[in-house]
Amino acid sequence: MKNIFHFIIVLTLSAAIMSCEKDNYEPPTSLLSGRLVYQGTPLNLEYNRVSYDIYQDGFGKTGPLSSTFTSEGEFSHLLYDGTYKMVVPNGQGPFLWENIGDGGQDTLVINLRGSAEIDVEVTPFWMIRNPQLSGSGNQVSGTFGLEQIVTNADAKQVESVTLYVSKTLFANSQTNVATNVIEGSTITDVNNLNLSVTVPELVPAQNYVFASIGVKLAGVDDLIFSPTQKIDL
Repeated sequence: MKNIFHFIIVLTLSAAIMSCEKDNYEPPTSLLSGRLVYQGTPLNLEYNRVSYDIYQDGFGKTGPLSSTFTSEGEFSHLLYDGTYKMVVPNGQGPFLWENIGDGGQDTLVINLRGSAEIDVEVTPFWMIRNPQLSGSGNQVSGTFGLEQIVTNADAKQVESVTLYVSKTLFANSQTNVATNVIEGSTITDVNNLNLSVTVPELVPAQNYVFASIGVKLAGVDDLIFSPTQKIDL
């Protein structure tokens, strides 16, 4: 009985030591960060809407590290050095996900050796050009143009354009206090568009708001946005 008791103690200590060794892996220290761009111009998206996956082969893990881009189309992760594959799932984003690097189709291969910051080039269906947002009294106004980038069989038509006004930095369809919309079918000149909206009484009161322009495309769930701008009232 005494020998059995000693055996149990030794077994328990061995398991504890093995557990400690497993838990004592150094945490990842290489920061992988980046942003979505088109010809060097950053893309703005709706916060927490457009997802992406990062895979690493081996290590017995087959599932992806899944996350979403920020409003500025950015991403960041602390990872171990290694080779990773990044992909945006089909149907995500107001852009075409191109073949980049030497990976498989629609896969961006990233060889991470220390921290790295990368630009991920994609092709948006449309771009918002020269957005100018301003405030006067309780009015927010915006002037801008639209440029169609994808004109082949993958082209998408503009369904609507919206001016969003919010109390916070997230001026989009989910968090706004005022909007005004132009239906795509009524647009006659994509180079000369303007929208304005009345800001309602804010509670608690504040003398500024945030505004952005969002473009909805037919058959695409995710909008492309102009940069969010603080507007003094």
